[in-house]
Amino acid sequence: MNAPLPPLLPTYNRSPLRFARGEGAWLIEEDGTRYLDLTSGIGVNALGHAHPALVATLTDQAQALWHVSNLYQIPAQENLAQALVGATFADTAFFTNSGTEAAELAIKMVRKYWHDAGESRPTILTFEGAFHGRSTGAIAAAGSDKMTHGFGPLMPGFRTLPWGDHDALRAALDDTVAAVMIEPIQGEGGIRPLPEPCLKGLRDLCDQTGALLVFDEVQCGMGRTGRLFAHEWAGISPDIMLVAKGIGGGFPLGAVLANARAATGMTAGTHGSTYGGNPLACAVGAKVVEIMTAPGFLDDVSRKAGQMRQGLEALVASHPDIFELVRGKGLMLGLKCRKPNTDIVRAAEARHLLTVPAADNVIRLLPPLTITSDDITEALARLDKAASTL
Repeated sequence: MNAPLPPLLPTYNRSPLRFARGEGAWLIEEDGTRYLDLTSGIGVNALGHAHPALVATLTDQAQALWHVSNLYQIPAQENLAQALVGATFADTAFFTNSGTEAAELAIKMVRKYWHDAGESRPTILTFEGAFHGRSTGAIAAAGSDKMTHGFGPLMPGFRTLPWGDHDALRAALDDTVAAVMIEPIQGEGGIRPLPEPCLKGLRDLCDQTGALLVFDEVQCGMGRTGRLFAHEWAGISPDIMLVAKGIGGGFPLGAVLANARAATGMTAGTHGSTYGGNPLACAVGAKVVEIMTAPGFLDDVSRKAGQMRQGLEALVASHPDIFELVRGKGLMLGLKCRKPNTDIVRAAEARHLLTVPAADNVIRLLPPLTITSDDITEALARLDKAASTL
């Protein structure tokens, strides 16, 4: 006889922590215990917890209009789309509720483009260590056994290449390839940045073969690296880009941005979403974009990123038996560990510091972009103490 299930489907290995509220880079438990948060809800709370401007924006919109569906014009959606188009490579935007939904639309957009072009291009190239969400299409794109085991048969049409193997990419990228789908910096895969020359080379290869270039910036986008989007450091643009997490500042929101070429097939009736682009989400998203594109904001992110990286490099030097190296960019940083990363996450949590494990024995450090210099100093001190106990 099967054991009774709890009310919540047990798909998460949750910490026993129970947070009642948040302030900036801090989370507070029901009993008042404070934790310094270097997770940002896995990169979601880009402007910290309870940011006053976001609270005011959400409150004002909630008192006016929550939902009407995409049967009607939604001014807040139009405003956010215009802000994103004005700040990026894109000619158009579609709003979703999550990064997974954005991945699904990106795949559909690629397929529809080549269908309408009358060419048979069945393959989308993806990369080992990728994470594009947990829908059936997204796990097929990533291809890892960890996510796909037990969920077959998988959606066909994806080919997973080794990360960083330029020869394999050149050999695979022929006229049967519809698109290349890649994270400029892998998050779940262990904070692995693709070097800028590689991003430029990838753009060149796609231009030579006609393949569409799809960037997944769900985790590395929205100011996380010190630019609005990570690919901007390489001076190139994708054809399609997935956006989510930080764009809503904690409110569920995602988007697909695309240039005119890639979006040509997506005409009326080819895609939709009941909740996507609702007034609440788009009002908050527009305020997030306004704050992040204000003069000095991203420069301040880069300054704080320099402080944090310097401190982490010192930690690696002080604890060579615990930490191996620092990698990442901006405030998307990873500590590759010599001890099990989960041991370090628990040791940090015991010192009221929250971090996120990732693949390749890495711990992710994704603080709010608004974290203060004093909080960075405090976080480094707590991480030092955690390492000392191991």
